[in-house]
Amino acid sequence: MSAARGGGAGAPVPRVHAVPGPGAEDVVVATGGRHEGAVYTGTADGALWRVSHDGSHLERVARTGGRPLGLEIDPDGRLLVCDAHRGLLRVDPATGTVEPLLAEVGGRRMVFCNNAAIGDDGTVWLSDSSTRFGIERWKDDLVQDTRTGRLLRLDPDGSVTVALDGLAFANGVALAADGSWVAVAETAARTVVRLWLTGPRAGSRDHLATDLPGYPDNIARGSDGLVWVTIASPTDPVVTRLQQGPTWLQRAATRLPAPLQPQPARTLRVQAYDDAGRLVHDVDGDAGGYHMVTGVREHEGRVWLGSLHESAIAVVDL
Repeated sequence: MSAARGGGAGAPVPRVHAVPGPGAEDVVVATGGRHEGAVYTGTADGALWRVSHDGSHLERVARTGGRPLGLEIDPDGRLLVCDAHRGLLRVDPATGTVEPLLAEVGGRRMVFCNNAAIGDDGTVWLSDSSTRFGIERWKDDLVQDTRTGRLLRLDPDGSVTVALDGLAFANGVALAADGSWVAVAETAARTVVRLWLTGPRAGSRDHLATDLPGYPDNIARGSDGLVWVTIASPTDPVVTRLQQGPTWLQRAATRLPAPLQPQPARTLRVQAYDDAGRLVHDVDGDAGGYHMVTGVREHEGRVWLGSLHESAIAVVDL
């Protein structure tokens, strides 16, 4: 296992590239075309940004009109955007055109579209974190442990099915390199659930990772073939007790003034797992200037990071 642990002396220090908007939640790296190596991110004001690989150039490419979260790049070089308010969108970064793809499932509007992965056949797997609480009340869903999260499947013909439900805050999504399974992070349960798509285990579920050291957010397969998992904040014993407590206490906790509610710790941590669920990398960085990592992409030995709180993206060299 490759590890850089401790968050103190000797911990990897990220290089930070500011963007003119709060909450650069996810990141994705362009792997072809004239902008190869550039990094895309979305901010809370609805803007989508392209940052050059060295951070020297920044360009706004579109506005979604909502709150962009998870980002993917389709085979045509367009952005697939999970917008917490508007659902799944397709965005052409060359023109800024925004095309709605999915806003409702079974006649009900998605409440919290969060993250996605695209299969080789064009199938899109995406998470709807909660059917009760939107992004503005994400702490309510985490603390109340509603287990109303879903993993959705959008086929190329436009048909939608619920692949998994009852998830504890469904979040990041990633596919096996051979397409044999799809994985989705459960933030509240601190696990990564795996649904088998092919082979003798097709239709069954197990776990790629359990008992994570904190709350996973986005996950993504890197150029190294590993599944990278963000640890947005370490496990909070207060949150754990609240999740196990009575509903009235859970609701009371999330109605307290924000400074009195449980807060994400100032940490920077991502992990990488192979397809057998073995931990390969555990990067515990210096969070002095960057924290609450919610987006991750490994690309050619560099690990790009996004954050729900920071007005910046960051990068760490392995």
